[in-house]
Amino acid sequence: MRFTKDHEWVALDGDVATIGITAHAAEQLGDVVFVEVPEVGRQVKAGDAFAVVESVKAASDVYAPVTGEVVEANEALSGAPETVNAEPEAGGWFAKVRVADPAELDGLMDKAAYDAFVANS
Repeated sequence: MRFTKDHEWVALDGDVATIGITAHAAEQLGDVVFVEVPEVGRQVKAGDAFAVVESVKAASDVYAPVTGEVVEANEALSGAPETVNAEPEAGGWFAKVRVADPAELDGLMDKAAYDAFVANS
């Protein structure tokens, strides 16, 4: 699993990346009440907003950590947005993206680097 400075995580399986927000992000947001996932077939570019998460505290964009095509969206989140809080780095994933350039993941943090980033921010 790799992590961004915007608190997204990416898990790569072959050429498909599963993307969600980190446990830290979910904790900071508080109770998630709404999630908007991207449409299947949408082309996303690394760094662009591709989903929205709203909590009782705030609404936040979720940024694509990689460039590619959305091949699956976690539609279950629309009926159960609390899954983002309960399982942020598992069942609370937002989308799966077929990665155009796997080298983009090289610029992301591993777990130790992300934990240090969070501790120092």
